[in-house]
Amino acid sequence: MSGLSLFKLIQPKNSATFASNSEKMKHALTTFFLLAFSERILAQNEIGPEGHKLVWILIVAVALAAMFLFGTFKISGFVKKPLFKKKKVTVELMKDRLYYPDTLELTITNTGNTDVDIDTPLLVFSSIWLKRKFKLKGTQNNWFYPLYLMKGQSHTLNIDLNRFYGFDKTLKRLPKVKVIVSEAKGKKLGSRQVLLRKTLFNL
Repeated sequence: MSGLSLFKLIQPKNSATFASNSEKMKHALTTFFLLAFSERILAQNEIGPEGHKLVWILIVAVALAAMFLFGTFKISGFVKKPLFKKKKVTVELMKDRLYYPDTLELTITNTGNTDVDIDTPLLVFSSIWLKRKFKLKGTQNNWFYPLYLMKGQSHTLNIDLNRFYGFDKTLKRLPKVKVIVSEAKGKKLGSRQVLLRKTLFNL
């Protein structure tokens, strides 16, 4: 129903830089712990038997700060995962011309720190009094959704408005169109709206 569409994926950046930074962080933490144990011995000699408590408090504080700073943890035998998963996307909707466009270009980019399943986008034609909703399933009998979008990836879909106008000519009277993007579990992730023609409210 969505007409001629274009589908493309942009692969995420290489993780080599992150791995290098991670190794540097390991060396830094190892050095810190060695110094901390040395400080523990000095604290017992100079401050007394309670001195080591201050050292352990400092060690715990630094360890927690490192976890929050890098937002990842590693379990032996597993890959690194985000400490806190944040599902977030940006939605862009571009027109081929300012007023009375023939096509719209929808771009969804995963800007969160984890992968996400994108549900069928919802296309909404609207005016003050009326709304018409359509699901954008794909093109030429090819269904794209639900779409698994890895972090850093983008998905683009071209929407032919004339196909909708051919289905229902009254849609041409509606001055606004919005695309709503949700994840497969139903949570709304984002939306974008554009004007299709001039109205008394936007002159």
